[in-house]
Amino acid sequence: MKQYLDAVREILVKGTRKPNRTGVDTLSTFNINYEIDLEKGFPLLTTKKISWKNIVVEMLWFLSGRKDISILKKHDCKFWDAWADSSGKVPSAYGNFWRRFPVHSTRDSSDSRVDGDDCLGFNDQIAWAVEELKRNPMSRRVVVSAWAPGNAQFSKLPPCHALFVFNTQLVQIDPLDLTDCRNERPSLCLHLTQRSCDVALGIPYNIASYALLLSLFSRFTGIEAGIFAHTLIDAHAYTSKADGTMAEYDHVPGLRQQLEREPRPLPKLVIDPAIRTLANVERLLEADTEEVMRHFVLDGYDPHPAISFKVAV
Repeated sequence: MKQYLDAVREILVKGTRKPNRTGVDTLSTFNINYEIDLEKGFPLLTTKKISWKNIVVEMLWFLSGRKDISILKKHDCKFWDAWADSSGKVPSAYGNFWRRFPVHSTRDSSDSRVDGDDCLGFNDQIAWAVEELKRNPMSRRVVVSAWAPGNAQFSKLPPCHALFVFNTQLVQIDPLDLTDCRNERPSLCLHLTQRSCDVALGIPYNIASYALLLSLFSRFTGIEAGIFAHTLIDAHAYTSKADGTMAEYDHVPGLRQQLEREPRPLPKLVIDPAIRTLANVERLLEADTEEVMRHFVLDGYDPHPAISFKVAV
């Protein structure tokens, strides 16, 4: 996947050493942008093996709107464990704000930390986005935000992928015929704005996750999936300290190893025809892992071997 590998190269070449909250230094760059056309294949990284199961199950968790990680545990997905509290909940869970964004009271309050109790109600952004795209597919206002300031400003891990926007474009069926309006078809696109971007561990998952989300919305709305666009605000690779300490967190060698590998053809995503609505997806929340994965099959995924990277918490 050229777009991802180009981003890695840019970080390794142009990145500057930068401290951060984890205590592990990064090579950091500002504002990387790229586009990926889903018509050319499903963008799951091939220069190292990525767990497709984890991507599917995580998206089910997001779309469930739940804060607790019981769904993830049920399917043996462990990568959110470090961010869960003692009750097994992630206070800044993406899906919670996707499905239950708090609509706050306007009264003055000395405490701006809103956990959902001090509000007038909730907004289901995902359900609204589906219906709005059906009603008005050319809308430029189909925005879903995971960034609720009253939560994010005090969270242990505020949302990295802060918001995304759906946008329908008209594309030419026959690029040589520009005169006949019947030659146009709608194409559903998605733009993700990500504030913090771990290029070794997070970004390969984020790309595939939002490509899956776009593919699902294509099913929900009947609009063919088109472009996934991605803005990386602070794009970084974790690295050892200048004095050589914290080498166990150094992602640079593994990233260089990926750049030496030849990318392989992208797989094709085959979604079960039964998945047509948001409700169809929600019914999978109680299914076992085999049943879930039967609905989301990757045809032709042949990656290079996995590369291990240690998480900087």
